[in-house]
Amino acid sequence: MSRPATLTQAVILNADLATWPGVIEHEVARPVLEIGGRPFIAWQMRELQRYGVEDFVVVSGPLSRAVQDRLAHATDALPKRAAVRFVIAPAQAGSAGALRQAEAMLAERFLVLSGTCLFDTNLAALLRDFAADGGDTLARLLLTQAADARGQAVAYTSEDRVTRVDAAWEADQPGLVYSGIAAMDRRIVAHCPAEGSLRRDVLPKLAVAGGLRATEGAGFFIDIARQNDLETARHDLEAVLRRPALLLDRDGVLNIDHGYVGTRERWDWVEGALEAVKFATNHGWHVFVITNQSGVARGYYSEEDVASLMGWVADEARRHGGTIDDWRSCPYHPEATVPAYRRASEWRKPRPGMVVSLIASWGLTQAHCLLIGDQSIDLEAARNAGIHGELFPGGNLAAFLRPLLVAR
Repeated sequence: MSRPATLTQAVILNADLATWPGVIEHEVARPVLEIGGRPFIAWQMRELQRYGVEDFVVVSGPLSRAVQDRLAHATDALPKRAAVRFVIAPAQAGSAGALRQAEAMLAERFLVLSGTCLFDTNLAALLRDFAADGGDTLARLLLTQAADARGQAVAYTSEDRVTRVDAAWEADQPGLVYSGIAAMDRRIVAHCPAEGSLRRDVLPKLAVAGGLRATEGAGFFIDIARQNDLETARHDLEAVLRRPALLLDRDGVLNIDHGYVGTRERWDWVEGALEAVKFATNHGWHVFVITNQSGVARGYYSEEDVASLMGWVADEARRHGGTIDDWRSCPYHPEATVPAYRRASEWRKPRPGMVVSLIASWGLTQAHCLLIGDQSIDLEAARNAGIHGELFPGGNLAAFLRPLLVAR
């Protein structure tokens, strides 16, 4: 059985191990500076939640009360529920020592990122590739092309194998650099010193030993440890990450509607559905699913069954290079056979409740939302929510969606 593509845990390293002079907020660590109405670290968490992360381990130096309060507020404002745990590391630990300090909390496989880095790229490609890696891979790095690689960790690759890492490139020239984001196996902790840097002390050695692979991404990349990138983040970050949203009905759009599909055994993808989700993700769209599930109200399966199936659907999307950011379902029906679900609901299409909930949770702009359904009630739900809807006539979903997404 293949491993899940989704990594549910992310470790954010060095959230306040250092402060930087030269800015008004010099007494506050940059990862918790407010940018675009929320702490920078909250933008990181929000992006990671799109790919299934629900457990955050924040490793930092001695946290001041102000920093803890900022992080708590950031968690409260996330679009999905998440667990956030803190590990306090000595200030001299560095990124490698910080990861070592978190060992007791680490999952078998997890994402790692620097508290100052954000990369607006399709992280599903990294997840897909890491899921397929063999047991000799301790980490898969997310790389990006930099016009000026000076001061960054430059990686050399043979196909997707990292053969060499230069921890601090000095030349003013382009290079393939480590973005500060990686998928890791827990066994990497054995290679981390109590004090040291992942980039300088761990990754170069693992590259020589053959334990590193890489996935290359493209897109908006910043490291706010650099003053120029901090200013870029203040000016551009919110606009970049306020994405358009694609809302998909489930049965008849994503999967063939066999009637009350509640298990993966009865799930058959619509032709082009996985390609459509990947295309939307690659082009910077949120992808959401909204689905009436009266099968729960009729006693055919439970809400837990729906959640389990949707977890598998989202993981399959990531395995194929796209993501489903979030989903909503309505288990209620006015004529339910299960009494607990016998009522009218604002969430049941054609009412707009599911759409309204997603707009509120993710801070979506109605004018930048597109709903795709296969029935008139889907389009009515779109109108009731004040967003645009299109009727999917069947056939290949990717072929149907591509011109619609490009046009918008």
